[in-house]
Parts: sequence; C-alpha cells; structure tokens
Amino acid sequence: MKEINIPTIEKINIEAFQKDLVSWFLEEQRELPWRENKDPYRVWVSEIMLQQTRVDTVIPYFNRFIDWFPTLEDFANADEEKILKAWEGLGYYSRVRNLHSAVQEVKALYNGVVPDSPEEISKLKGVGPYTAGAILSIAYGKPEPAVDGNVMRVLSRILMIYEDIAKPKTRKTFEAAVRKLIDHNHTSAFNQALMELGALICTPGKPACLLCPVQSHCLAFEAGVQSELPVKIQKKKTRDVPIVAVLLTNEKGEFLIHKRASEGLLANLWEYPNFENHTSLQHKREFFESRFQEMYGVKPEITDPLVKIEHVFSHLVWKVDTYTGTVKEKISEATLIENQLKWVSKTEIEEFAFPVSHQKMMKAYNDKEGNN
Repeated sequence: MKEINIPTIEKINIEAFQKDLVSWFLEEQRELPWRENKDPYRVWVSEIMLQQTRVDTVIPYFNRFIDWFPTLEDFANADEEKILKAWEGLGYYSRVRNLHSAVQEVKALYNGVVPDSPEEISKLKGVGPYTAGAILSIAYGKPEPAVDGNVMRVLSRILMIYEDIAKPKTRKTFEAAVRKLIDHNHTSAFNQALMELGALICTPGKPACLLCPVQSHCLAFEAGVQSELPVKIQKKKTRDVPIVAVLLTNEKGEFLIHKRASEGLLANLWEYPNFENHTSLQHKREFFESRFQEMYGVKPEITDPLVKIEHVFSHLVWKVDTYTGTVKEKISEATLIENQLKWVSKTEIEEFAFPVSHQKMMKAYNDKEGNN
C-alpha cells in the first residue's frame, strides 16, 4: 500500500504530544460504564451504541443491555424481539442486527472469543475500520487507529489538515496520521484520549483551546485557524414523507399494531397502522379509512386528532399526522396473520419494540387520557 505523506507531522514533537495527551486522559477521563474493564465484548457493544449517538444517551442503554446480556454468549443466544426491545429508542437498528449476527459468528467460529487481529475482526458483519481499531486498541492494546468524527476533527486542527472529512478517502489520511502519532505503550489510552478530547474540548465550531492539554502542539491554534477546521463540505438532502397514523382500538380496548418488513428502514419493529399520503394534504381521515379498508377489508372510524410528529432520519423526514380511532367490525384471523397485525392490550404493548416516533404517539395518547 502506498504510504500517505503528511508533511505537517514533522512539525510535531511526537513524544511530547503523546505524553501530554495520555497524561491528561489518565487524570481527567470520564467515568463511563464501558471503561470499567477491557472486556472486548463490552467495548464492542459500547462502540456500536456510540455511533451517531451521544454518550449521555448511551449510558442507560448500555447498562440495561449488559444487564440483559452480560456475556457475549448471552447476547448470541438472545431472540430478536428482546434484542430490539433492548435497543428501542437508540435508532439505526441495523447496528444491533449486525452486532447480533457478528456475535453469533464469534461464538461459532472463534469459540466465543472476539478476534484480536485486524484481518479476522474486520470480516465480522458491521465491523468497519473504526470499530475494529477501537476494539483492537482499547481491549487488546494493539497499535491500530480508531478514526471517528471526533478524531478527524482533533487531528485536522493539530496537524492543520484541510482535506474534506466528508469524503470517505480522507479517513485514510487520518488513519495514517494516527499510525505515526500513536503511543505504542498506551494504545488504549491514546485512542480514547483523542476521542475524549474531541468530545469535551476540541468540539465543533469554537473549541475550548485554553483548556486543551495539547494546545502547545496544535498547528491550527498557532496559526489562529482552529475554527476553520475541519473542512466538511458534503451535505445530504433529505426528503419529506407525509404520513397519516392512527391508534386504533377495538371493543376490548386493545390496540392494533403492525410489524414492519424484515428488511429496510426500522425492520421488524412494531408500529401503529399508518400510510404515506402523497395524494392531498386534505381529507387525511378519509384517506386513511379508505386505504385501511382496501388493505384489511373493514372500515375504521377515525375520531380525534392526537399529535403531529416530525421525525428526522439521515435521508428523510417523516411528517406524521396522528389520530385516534376504533375498529368495530372484526378483522379476520387470516388477514391479521397475513399482514403481520396483532391486537394487544395496553399492558402487552410494553413487550414490543417500537420506533421513537410511535413511542411518542402512545405518550401523547396516555397524556390525553390522563387529562380527561
């Protein structure tokens, strides 16, 4: 592989940089549950949870997850319904599905021991360069780079790198930089320190340079351009998806829920009946009633507006108008099974994993019922 040349590294006193960074981390690091030990399974779970999710959000999820699945084998043997329930609310559900597949692979092929080589660990489903580097460096002490957005931001400033971090190829530049800079005697602390620095001090926009333990090594600070970096140009456009959803009950007070397809967005999660409505912004109730009757053979009665919800994904925005309603006719058992529909009591709903947007619907329903 062709070596990537980063001329600015020559301006850094690498040994002094390592010492200042690692010393700061060992003294100032946050107490986080996944740092209690270096069990590769715990490190792995935490790194997958932390992708695109804030630390404060992850902590209770991580604690519950480890409580439910204390060992890699426990998680490998778990059924999908319980796994999705454990992940409910964290979003990006493909993360936990890939993690489950990979953990089952580790159990089958590696006797339940997470591989400690870049070649083997990178073969596991959902384990990209960052996750592989994090597990290998944090759990096994291997001098492998773990380059995420925090690390790219920190090093773009330290080394004054003006490459666009939104371009996938730029990661190679930062991985090469970490390989040059990493402290081989403290690989775990070094990589975590870069992440911690990006999370707490070298933040987006205006970094807290006066508090930075490696300020004296930072070329961007020296040049006064720290707020210009990193360069990030690419921006995905999102599209709006208008949706009509209804919390439908029957004469027993049970709710109708629907299981999403086994592939695609929010696969296998449960939801309240809903349809995309691209026809007209008017007559939403009539649209829902007609579509429901067409799909399931009975006509519901839509009663009151409940809540408007806007839920943002990376590539689209759900704009949901939610109502309450009733189904007075019986939906046949064959129709329920064929369409993955289920009548459940309010208590039973707790057992099923719903997307955040649909959790908000039930919260609005409960709030409304409580106020009546």
